Amino acid sequence: MTVDATGRRQAKVLIFDADDTLWENNVVFERVIDDFLAWLDHPTLDRAELRAVLDDIERANAVAHGYGSKVFLRSLAECLERLRERPATEFERQEIDRLAVALVEHRVELMPGVGEALDELAVRHELLLLTKGDQAEQQRKLDACGLLHHFRAAHIVAEKNVETYRWLVREHGFDPSGAWMIGNSPKSDILPARAAGLNAVFIPNENTWVLEDDELDPTDTGVLRLASFRDLLRHF
Repeated sequence: MTVDATGRRQAKVLIFDADDTLWENNVVFERVIDDFLAWLDHPTLDRAELRAVLDDIERANAVAHGYGSKVFLRSLAECLERLRERPATEFERQEIDRLAVALVEHRVELMPGVGEALDELAVRHELLLLTKGDQAEQQRKLDACGLLHHFRAAHIVAEKNVETYRWLVREHGFDPSGAWMIGNSPKSDILPARAAGLNAVFIPNENTWVLEDDELDPTDTGVLRLASFRDLLRHF
């Protein structure tokens, strides 16, 4: 924590990830995947082998088509077709849609302490929100979360890479060395933000999507590791 000569905390730019940082998200996808793999009931591949096939398909589709429920459903259908070595039938596609109803009906559930922490942080600092994914799907979550009044601006982007963070710095005209990106994803929140000159706060979530994982440098003093969202109040 940085304080001024009077002992008060210096205002900073705090940039927040949304999915799995402000609210639970991937846990719902994981439940659908569990149901999907059980429904597949493959005669020779175990669950880990089936999941590896699906991960490969999701990785390719994320690059080609982006993120969100529609791309996820596409990946499930392609996984079925690859494993059964034929096109999916209409019945199978309907079953995949049925399994994924939870994605559409899922309500935004805030992480513990998020609302209270943002109430305090918004008084002391300038807050921005940066989330990636399908524009309409992410906007629905933003509209439903009840948190937008805390943020100077909220941005939905197709990808969160180094150029995205450099664009954000230019868009809002802040000094990256005095800004902090706060999120659960090493791949999207921490590493590209650090490469763009920002500091970062890593708040792990056990349900983080496997494709968002990456190695963090344990010696990087520009990365603050916290156990929970509430812990932000002790540092900012």
